[in-house]
Amino acid sequence: MSDLSADHGARRAGPDDAAALARLLHDFNTEFDTPSPGTAILTRRLQSLLAVPGTIAYLAGEPAAGVALVTLRSNVWYDGPVALLDELYVEPGRRGRGLGAAMIRLLIADAREAGVSAIEINVDAADVDAQRFYERHGFSGVDADTGERAFYYSLEL
Repeated sequence: MSDLSADHGARRAGPDDAAALARLLHDFNTEFDTPSPGTAILTRRLQSLLAVPGTIAYLAGEPAAGVALVTLRSNVWYDGPVALLDELYVEPGRRGRGLGAAMIRLLIADAREAGVSAIEINVDAADVDAQRFYERHGFSGVDADTGERAFYYSLEL
């Protein structure tokens, strides 16, 4: 892990932080009218996921007001794993103070140190603020080979 922990209190979270992570993730879904299984279920899932490699979480602020949740997967196109930033959320009253940026910087530093080959993020087309935020941190919504806009599709099973 990198030495950026003093950056807005951003730090890597562990299984013992599951309740704080769950609260923030639940608040994120509640704010955007998205279903949530509730903090108890999220806490249990996070305790399990964070106890083994493959899921990484970050918290920022004191008390914690920002969360980033990342999953790792292997990929045939890269030597190292690919990280997917599943969620990034900062409480409304603490936005614009650098908490999200601190977590992104820590994620990028940790990913480089761990040999991660790429970080992917799914952003809604209408969420131009998020798109600008990620672009400020070096991410691109354009396919590097073709120059075409990248899209994400999903199928829930």
